[in-house]
Amino acid sequence: KACAVSDAGGWDDKSFNESAYDGLKASQTGLGIQINTAESNSDADFNPNVESMVSDGCNLIIGVGFNLEKAIQTSADENKDLHYALIDSSFNDGNNNTVTLDNARPLLFNTAEAAYLAGYVAAGMTKTGKVATFGGIQIPSVTVFMDGFADGVAAYNKAKGTNVQLLGWDKAAQNGSFTQSFDDQTLGKEQAQQFISQGADIIMPVAGPVGLGAAAAAKADGNTWIIGVDSDWYEANPDYSSIVLTSVMKEIGASVEQAIQDSVNGKFSSTPYVGTLANGGVSIAPFHDFDDKVSAELKADLTKLTDDIKSGKLVIESQN
Repeated sequence: KACAVSDAGGWDDKSFNESAYDGLKASQTGLGIQINTAESNSDADFNPNVESMVSDGCNLIIGVGFNLEKAIQTSADENKDLHYALIDSSFNDGNNNTVTLDNARPLLFNTAEAAYLAGYVAAGMTKTGKVATFGGIQIPSVTVFMDGFADGVAAYNKAKGTNVQLLGWDKAAQNGSFTQSFDDQTLGKEQAQQFISQGADIIMPVAGPVGLGAAAAAKADGNTWIIGVDSDWYEANPDYSSIVLTSVMKEIGASVEQAIQDSVNGKFSSTPYVGTLANGGVSIAPFHDFDDKVSAELKADLTKLTDDIKSGKLVIESQN
């Protein structure tokens, strides 16, 4: 029996939780297993929700998102006979040192690889010569996107002799713009408006639902495009599909299915799953309505960069 506990966004968040839920449902169908879920409305729900899954007889309990780290870690320590997985975070000892739990697997994503491609595209598509990114909270699973994006912009500049500027993130200094929230869309709108006033015309918000505030600002502006994160924003947020250039996607459902399959087949281990371009764990979404605006040259560059990253010829580095 595989079970999952949502982050506070709920199962229909068009993002993280929903992707994880889709993986759970696919496993129910494909493997014929039982499933159960607990939806969290606030941080206070995490511990009781995880414990309710233990009481319910779950064999594998999946925590959706870094916020569930403590709840999953505590439960895993207390129930050594059960399997656990945590999406988007490793486990730590309280002093930011990573620890391994024998019965728990981190499900991680090297989104820097896909964000690199998105940064390259953004630099190739900007009309103003300025692009931007911002985060919700400064944590590794956010800044890893921003690092990749920054490197992609820099790579385009180097390849084409251009000088596209990136607002909102300095990779070398590891500092930039953060809303300090994943929930308050007003903050995302204000941050995007600030970037637009500074001349940015493509923005990648790495801030969960806060990013929809940025999309609202971009749509209202009329000359600004958005790069989505986690899922394909064109599909997930039809209100904003006309301004979504592409999205940096985490195939969270696939990581969930893999963890469940390994648990069922007796192959479960604490070795982290890391989603990459090569294993299909991360990707960039189709250009959809923008497809005819993206030049053949830019598409060819992207294909080559993708192949080079997959083969290991090009390594995208991030300390996050």
